[in-house]
Amino acid sequence: MNHTAPYTQSAKSAETRTFDEHPHIELDQIAHHTALPETRLSRFVDGLINCICDQIIWVWVVLMATIMLNVVMRYVLGEGRIEFEELQWHLYAIGWMFGLSYCFVADDHVRVDLIHDHMSLRVQGWVELFGILFLLVPFITLVLWYAVPFILYSWQLGEVSEAPGGLPYRWLIKSVLFIGFALLALATLSRLSRVCALLLMKKET
Repeated sequence: MNHTAPYTQSAKSAETRTFDEHPHIELDQIAHHTALPETRLSRFVDGLINCICDQIIWVWVVLMATIMLNVVMRYVLGEGRIEFEELQWHLYAIGWMFGLSYCFVADDHVRVDLIHDHMSLRVQGWVELFGILFLLVPFITLVLWYAVPFILYSWQLGEVSEAPGGLPYRWLIKSVLFIGFALLALATLSRLSRVCALLLMKKET
């Protein structure tokens, strides 16, 4: 006698009821967003970053096309090209570095904090302020400070790929590090202006 069938049917019925009760779950309902007021600076910077990233987003399409072309050449034509291998991680680095600033202005970066959502809006603002000033700003400053000689040395050396047939002008891809963090610095200024606007806002009586 099969005792699992009734249980399976019961479990499926429970799952069906669960999905029927919540047919549509919006991402904004489960993602964290600290509601901050906009400022003139934030509107300008956020608009600039969004405009730039709207163009950079096409790099992911080029990356996928490059990967598929490389796979066809390697496994169908039997001819692997190191240029395509290196171009893949170059494109990935560009998309990732530019995506940092976009995620920050959109407040869609990853947060690992079980307490943050239970705080009041003003307390969240203070957490944002101290996090930006004492964690993010020093980190960005450190990266930008060391990125300049890192790029200049590559340019003066005329650095190219060490692999035979690899891509030249290694300083170009290294420059993306500086550009990406410079945009992240702008996004940080935008976020900081919004946090300050929240904390300076008078409480409603």
